[in-house]
Amino acid sequence: MACWNVIDHTEIGGGGAASWNVTSIPSSYDHLLIKASLRMSNSNEDCDMKLRFNGDTGSNYSATGLYAYSSTPASARQTGQTGITYLNTNGDNSTADTFGNMSIWIPHYSNTANFKQVLSQHCVEGATTTNFDWRVAVTAGLWSDTSAIDEITLLDAAEYDTLMQYSTVTLYGVTGA
Repeated sequence: MACWNVIDHTEIGGGGAASWNVTSIPSSYDHLLIKASLRMSNSNEDCDMKLRFNGDTGSNYSATGLYAYSSTPASARQTGQTGITYLNTNGDNSTADTFGNMSIWIPHYSNTANFKQVLSQHCVEGATTTNFDWRVAVTAGLWSDTSAIDEITLLDAAEYDTLMQYSTVTLYGVTGA
């Protein structure tokens, strides 16, 4: 049976925050899971987020996203990025007081023989049926580095918008799964 341990739980206070960052992640778990409820200061309905490991800002991240935001599903791929992208959440122009949700699974994060994979499910919530004002998506990402992950940062992909007050992020260490 899997055992879930809270490593970090953060609720963003007044004034917001440029990013969510956890350091000194112990290597004693099998996998990591991030559960987040987010809203960004971005003036759009949705905002693209970026995930980084170990403070690495090099161009060694890639991502493939499959998403729906209209009646026609779409997909996209990026390589050579400075973080895993295609992680969307609500911007400040979406339905008032509504937060997007995100689950990010990071299997075998402490393995030093292989690159690190990321699997994410996320959505942009809203009381709307207007195309492009909502989004449901899955993303597969890769950090092309064999280092064990001991630091995680989640931030705006453009690096200028902030996490708004009441956004929450919880990092779990998972064993036996």
